[in-house]
Amino acid sequence: MSKVLSAVAWPYANGPRHIGHVAGFGVPSDVFSRYMRMAGHDVLMVSGTDEHGTPILVAADAAGVTPQALADINNRIIVEDLVALGLSYDLFTRTTTRNHYAVVQELFRVVHANGYMIEQATHGAISPSTGRTLPDRYIEGTCPICGFPDARGDQCDNCGNQLDPTDLINPRSKINGEAPQFVESQHFFLDLPALADALGEFIADREASGLWRPNVIRFSKGLLTDMKPRAMTRDIDWGIPIPLDGWREQPSKRLYVWFDAVIGYLSASIEWARRIGDPDRWREWWNDPATLSYYFQGKDNITFHSQIWPAELLGYAGGGDKGGEPGQYGRLELPTEVVASEFMTMEGKQFSSSRGVVIYVRDMLSRYQPDALRYFICAAGPESSDSDFTWAEFVQRTNSELVAGWGNLVNRTASMIAKNFGEIPPAGPLEAIDEEILAAVTAGFGTVGGLIERHRQRAAIAEAMRLVGEVNAYVSRTEPFKLKGEDQRERLGTILHTLAQCVSDLNVMLSPFLPHSSNAVDAVLGGDGTLTPMPRLDEVTDFDDALEGLPEAVPPVRSYPVITGDYSGFPQWGPRPVVAGTPIAKPTPVFTKLDPSVVADELERLAPPEESAESEAVVVEAAVVQAAESAARQQGQS
Repeated sequence: MSKVLSAVAWPYANGPRHIGHVAGFGVPSDVFSRYMRMAGHDVLMVSGTDEHGTPILVAADAAGVTPQALADINNRIIVEDLVALGLSYDLFTRTTTRNHYAVVQELFRVVHANGYMIEQATHGAISPSTGRTLPDRYIEGTCPICGFPDARGDQCDNCGNQLDPTDLINPRSKINGEAPQFVESQHFFLDLPALADALGEFIADREASGLWRPNVIRFSKGLLTDMKPRAMTRDIDWGIPIPLDGWREQPSKRLYVWFDAVIGYLSASIEWARRIGDPDRWREWWNDPATLSYYFQGKDNITFHSQIWPAELLGYAGGGDKGGEPGQYGRLELPTEVVASEFMTMEGKQFSSSRGVVIYVRDMLSRYQPDALRYFICAAGPESSDSDFTWAEFVQRTNSELVAGWGNLVNRTASMIAKNFGEIPPAGPLEAIDEEILAAVTAGFGTVGGLIERHRQRAAIAEAMRLVGEVNAYVSRTEPFKLKGEDQRERLGTILHTLAQCVSDLNVMLSPFLPHSSNAVDAVLGGDGTLTPMPRLDEVTDFDDALEGLPEAVPPVRSYPVITGDYSGFPQWGPRPVVAGTPIAKPTPVFTKLDPSVVADELERLAPPEESAESEAVVVEAAVVQAAESAARQQGQS
């Protein structure tokens, strides 16, 4: 058994998340984590909402609420959506907690003490009309490297290179289109050149493993060619204060949101250990070189996970050219693998709330089964290349693969057993055809499991569904529905026992992908409907950590929702022998067939750009309404 850290990208809390987001960070990490638990590994899956930075300020201003109030609203919406999707976090928390503040400031202090935070003057962007600082991501212009006309001030989405706003040609404010004014300001920079050799060794070691996706390795190696100090503080009043004398007293200077957000993997692990009453337990996943750690995100975040976060960890350990000593957390292990998905589009267009090209997770799950969405993401998601979500393909895959393929096999198996025996019959002598199908399904555990472990989930679920097709073909070849005579009853029982075993094993095999329906299928086969554990939403109270010298900056002690769960009951990855005599009732369909009219109905909901009135303010207003409805439901249940 290995210790496995599933470090899942932190969704940003400036609004509800759409299905493209969960296709990149959510479902792939959950499938992997569920499988690894079933394979006997000790998994710690952590994440939370990322709640600092200027986009939160902009959205809060538009909604007329404080940044913390907006973060509270969207944190709850995101938590509820991810629980409904079945994502099995050990802890999904947030970055506006006292625990997170303390962990982030500890890392900054030690990285600074080791010499890897250097003070430099830089030019920050100011809005001439408001006098307010413009964050890098809110400045656009032409990329000086590839010529892309809509590059951001921190990164070009076309060529992937990191940028500074001053690098852009003809920079403009994304908020109002005006040209920003650049003023000089003092900031702390992470000294990447002093960590370049150590980062190079890290990437070379990971490339030699042969495990990383080629696009991630190529991009990460490319980052090594242009190593320069990167700003880790910003002129902004919404973020974690800089924990140094002379800096913490400046309310307009804060740690850069991406410096603090990646530290969330560590702070969430520490919070999880504190909440289970074993405060040092997190060290088993962070201080042991034998631990495996996998970081799940979209490709636009590779820079922060293969360069910035490893550099922070190396700087904290004193692992660069300047040396140094680790702080109280000790030597923290570098990522085993950065698992970056590509982008998902929708009906051939980029997701865009402002243009109406979007469907939020909550809206999707209000109209369709969560496993229908999970299945689409696993079978056709942006695993190693960009993919496109279309309503026509969603309906087609749901109806022809889930309903007519897997759902039909479950239903016909249970129906024949219920009609002819009322319980799983014992198996008589097996014929070659029976042994062959049982062997094929059993062998599938090795093939499908190996593919999931290598993050090839599209191939894994395709292989599982191929086996579903083989078992359906077994029904057609053996024709149990024609065996009506008393002298054929033993043979009928043998075929139906074989079918029950195949369906049970396929259900285990599909459970990492389809946890909701796997529990429903378990109930169809006479189980208690709890084959695979599901996450839950808990209300917790923040710790009362005292952060010396920062009384006004520390978030108040308050309650907030987290995702957690008891995952000790995962079934073992492998065959589960069915028990003859288990009662089987007439089943109801596990999956809902979709009417073809769904396609036209959903396309109508996609407002054309010229007619869409949706903006960040409207999205936030919807979030406020959703949060109020959620609070009312909770009050009614208490």
